[in-house]
Amino acid sequence: MRNESIFNESQKYMPGGVNSPVRAFRGLNINPPVFKSGKGQYIYDEDGKRYIDYVGAWGPMILGHCDEDVVKAIEETSRNAIAFGAPTELELNLAKLICETTDIDMIRFVNSGTEATMSAVKLARGFTGKNKIIKFSGCYHGHYDGFLVSAGSGVMTHSIPGSAGIPVDSVKNTLIADYNDIESVRKLFEEYGDDIAAVLIEPIAGNMGVVPAKKDFLEELRVLCTNYESLLIFDEVMTGFRVAYKGAREIYGIEPDLVTYGKIIGGGLPCGAYGGKREIMEYLSPIGPVYQAGTMSGNPIVMAAGLATLNKIYENKDVFYTKLEGLGKTLESKMMEAANKRGINITINRCGSMLTAFFTDRKVENYHDAKQCDVNLYSKFAENMILNGHYVSPSQFEALFLSIRHREEDIEEFIETIEKIF
Repeated sequence: MRNESIFNESQKYMPGGVNSPVRAFRGLNINPPVFKSGKGQYIYDEDGKRYIDYVGAWGPMILGHCDEDVVKAIEETSRNAIAFGAPTELELNLAKLICETTDIDMIRFVNSGTEATMSAVKLARGFTGKNKIIKFSGCYHGHYDGFLVSAGSGVMTHSIPGSAGIPVDSVKNTLIADYNDIESVRKLFEEYGDDIAAVLIEPIAGNMGVVPAKKDFLEELRVLCTNYESLLIFDEVMTGFRVAYKGAREIYGIEPDLVTYGKIIGGGLPCGAYGGKREIMEYLSPIGPVYQAGTMSGNPIVMAAGLATLNKIYENKDVFYTKLEGLGKTLESKMMEAANKRGINITINRCGSMLTAFFTDRKVENYHDAKQCDVNLYSKFAENMILNGHYVSPSQFEALFLSIRHREEDIEEFIETIEKIF
């Protein structure tokens, strides 16, 4: 079995055999599949087994795997350009497309969501002259030291900091509030308001499972940030161009000062970005005092893949998001029906094509609620779904993602498997 032999050998050369912890399946009793290829909604492992993919590289594969237009853009660009570390027209074209179609003034490309969020926070501190940031329990913004406090996903833990190797001094300016609890934020502003540079939030959390913010909560955040002259940063690395073309900003009708992107904007290749109001973005070097750089930022192949992806979405956005909403709604309702039929307690949080099934009998509106879920039951569910050819997250605290290539027939097959497992 090639899957097993490759993974076993990988553990000799890479910690845990992986390059990102959740891939190791440490919470499951099976080894992770080792993937070789993907097309549309399907992915294939080294043993030739086919899976219907509901992870989608953790979100970016909204067009499905190896979309023909994205592959064509990558191939054509790579014949002439791989990397320059210098300006290209491709980066201008992608910047122009994003700014003009999402109503932000300026943008800067980086290479990952982590880099986008840490750079946005640095910019907020430089612009305001303040030091502290507020983040929320259960929200994950990447592995930057200052964010790994009460973070979601793979570091859902009580420890502060949430990882070894982080000095306490690195998180002393990180203040923690409770998601969907405006009073917890108000108290922090009352105590530290003169030194709070920014509030950083996933407006629709995806790393404690899918947990949408309440609209009045976000509205009050906007008011507090304005009143205290702090910046509101929306982390839309996961939700940008997925829950709606303009992301959560479009759904809630609330404008942050800065927004961060990742995942989809690279068409499946490594990419991140942060952008917002011109007066703030012009604080960035080389025209402002806040220094941030990256040799591979704006890489031509990545820009080409991102352009192909976003152009395809934008040109068909009404039909595109209507289809994704319909697939998500069908999956949600049929999962609930299957669970109720078997007397299994389940709560489903969904926003468009992002969904999490929490094994609990209570609403999940914050980090505390998410941690009350039956993680062992979820692990059994995930193991059996994967063994039956449906690739779902190995962690309760991640999302399920749909692509435009998924069909009603795929949903029916998913539900048939769930009914058998339940």
